[in-house]
Amino acid sequence: MNSKDDFFVIKAEEDGVNVIGLTRGTDTRFHHSEKLDKGEVMIAQFTEHTSAVKVRGKAVIQTSHGELRTEE
Repeated sequence: MNSKDDFFVIKAEEDGVNVIGLTRGTDTRFHHSEKLDKGEVMIAQFTEHTSAVKVRGKAVIQTSHGELRTEE
């Protein structure tokens, strides 16, 4: 499987979870953000433009490498 075909799932466990995409390259910047409410799920993947994702708020993140929860 190509790494660009891999995806991850973020499920909000509270209202107002922020998901922020960060750009790829020498100058990392915020380029996209979403706000999720409790129970909402976002399915995403890394792209040629997105190298990292920041999750702020209580959420479960599932990847091909396993599942993790954000700290309270």
